[in-house]
Amino acid sequence: MKIINQGLSRFRRFRSLLVLMGSMLALFMGGCSSQKNIAYFKDVPDTVKRQMVEMATYTTPVIQPDDILQVTIQTLDPASTALMNQQNSPNWSVGGTSGAAGAAAASSPGYLVDKLGFVTLPLVGKILVKGKTTGDVQEAIRAKAAEFYKDPVVNVRFINFKVTVLGEVTKPATYVMPNEKVTLLDAIGMAGDLTIYGKRENVLLIREIEGKKEFIRFNLNSSNLFTSPYYYLQQGDVVYVEPNKSKVVSTDAARLRNITIISSVLTLLVVIFSRVNF
Repeated sequence: MKIINQGLSRFRRFRSLLVLMGSMLALFMGGCSSQKNIAYFKDVPDTVKRQMVEMATYTTPVIQPDDILQVTIQTLDPASTALMNQQNSPNWSVGGTSGAAGAAAASSPGYLVDKLGFVTLPLVGKILVKGKTTGDVQEAIRAKAAEFYKDPVVNVRFINFKVTVLGEVTKPATYVMPNEKVTLLDAIGMAGDLTIYGKRENVLLIREIEGKKEFIRFNLNSSNLFTSPYYYLQQGDVVYVEPNKSKVVSTDAARLRNITIISSVLTLLVVIFSRVNF
């Protein structure tokens, strides 16, 4: 029995030493990697009071089949356009959608662009919108509406302009954007910014173009981000933030902690059984 107790005592001391060393290593490695690339735009000197950066060219998005448009026509007689504008009553809220909320949003009012690229409006009729900007469609609808209304004011906007942000951000979700001119930083901001474990130097953008996926990498530590032709997002883009090494280390530390707890329980059971006389 004495030999067993001595063996258990050595085992407990050895296990405690391993846990202490593992915890210190995890804290050290996590601290080093989390502080290394945490700041955005590190290439901009702290002493610079003003620095001009050439911005990327913004390209107005074009309408595609299955897009949902909000079309409003305003006249001096609101009752005459009530039917048209009632269809637009948006239940969409600017923010993230997922699960049941996303399904509810998908059924929100608006005018759906059909597979051939047409949208059908009350009184105005069918209009080809595929490949056109909302500004182009707005003018086309205004010209047709002028046949029925005096001096109509037309507004056209996307209802389903959405971007998905995944990975190491505070609130990963699919976000419906309030306007068409959306930047990568806008999307990250709506998702609550990157977590401390987000890999800022290697953010991935996934974009679908004519049935194919395109993958683009961004470095948020560099101000060159603003010059990228992909800085402005398009409808349906997906932004993915990879976890950095600190996340892996913290996960390993949690796993080590669980193993330690299990080992302690097993050790306690061994001691109890060794002291019980059957």
